[in-house]
Amino acid sequence: MAVEIGIHDDPQLIEVVKDLALEGFKGPGKVETPSRERYIWLKDLGTELWLDTGDAEAAQKVWSPELEALTTNNTLVNQVVQTGVMDGLISYAAREIRAAQPEISLKDLIIEIGFLVNVKIALSLVERFGAHVSVELHPDLGFDVPNTLIFARRYYDINPDHFYVKVPLTPDGFVATRILSQQGIPINFTLGFSARQNYLAARFSRPRYVNVFLGRLNSVVEENRLGDPENVGEKVALASYELIRNLRKSCVDIFTYQIAASMRHGKQIATLAGIDVQTIPPKVAQEYLEMNLSKHDVRRRTSDELHVKLDSAKPVEIAEVQRLWTVDAQFIAFTEDAIKQAPAICTGRELVEISRKHGVNLFRDYSNEDRQRLREKGKIPDVADWPGAPLDDLMSMAALEAFAKDQQELDARIARIIG
Repeated sequence: MAVEIGIHDDPQLIEVVKDLALEGFKGPGKVETPSRERYIWLKDLGTELWLDTGDAEAAQKVWSPELEALTTNNTLVNQVVQTGVMDGLISYAAREIRAAQPEISLKDLIIEIGFLVNVKIALSLVERFGAHVSVELHPDLGFDVPNTLIFARRYYDINPDHFYVKVPLTPDGFVATRILSQQGIPINFTLGFSARQNYLAARFSRPRYVNVFLGRLNSVVEENRLGDPENVGEKVALASYELIRNLRKSCVDIFTYQIAASMRHGKQIATLAGIDVQTIPPKVAQEYLEMNLSKHDVRRRTSDELHVKLDSAKPVEIAEVQRLWTVDAQFIAFTEDAIKQAPAICTGRELVEISRKHGVNLFRDYSNEDRQRLREKGKIPDVADWPGAPLDDLMSMAALEAFAKDQQELDARIARIIG
């Protein structure tokens, strides 16, 4: 869905949607729950704890004062919307927006209401828990710098004290995040899968947070029979964290922090103790709280401690997996050149061209047909179907298209209600 530039930056429309978003909002709340010792073990090692859910009831079951934030995404928001709980808001908002903007197209109205739904769910979490909430952009903005800037600024304007804005890791996302970070908007640069992606992000884009979706990395190794999936994502997350931590120490103007995301089981929480942030599904948090663990089990580890067994019969695929946790001199040279040229870079395509000039295989060109294939396959692609594609970029695109599929369902429900 192509998104028009202009209508979403209209001051009157912005004010109407903001008023709808804040209608009934009572401000940040506070949940009175006892501390949990196992969360304290993690906090003592320097790890911020977030919950990966838009479901307040699920969050409540594992909440404690040690938790600081929640994250939402297109899949989680769609799950809430498909229950029908937002149908009344959608109808009401459509009438109010059409009254203010009679000429708005159905497509742009759906975009606005989808944005409003995200805001409402996030504000409900702020109102209940008093925590920060990461809010997600529409996936169609992943390759749209101008509208990414517009909607990110609008999110931040609605609640600057509690909202982090998620921007997807795409070539255009790198450019948009750089601009937004310079404007003081805290960006959670999401859908990251490698240390090198996050190194470039921290140096070039300067977001507040970068991610490694570690559970999906384990899955792509397992489902493609590239070796033993154990520790793959965990090793990448720790390697990326070590790079980011060192950048914070050596560069006074870098304030980026590493998130370990896409947790699949409680053991990963203990393995990644000490990483900057863990964002954890409630089910995984409950599993961790119930595991047979001592404080000694929850300790800092290094990426070198985590061993990965890959299939030696697949050297090309092995090289792609190993590249996830390494940053070589060639990549550093590309990053430095991108930083040097940054003031003149306005589009993701320009960043792609610089990477190719340095012989860095970081971004693949995906046609609409390619993206549809990824969308139909789901979160974990068949690597053999994408020869020459960098694994981290392939995983980022598959993740974006998986979210786009859920967004399509959400958009379709909105369309049925307001159409």
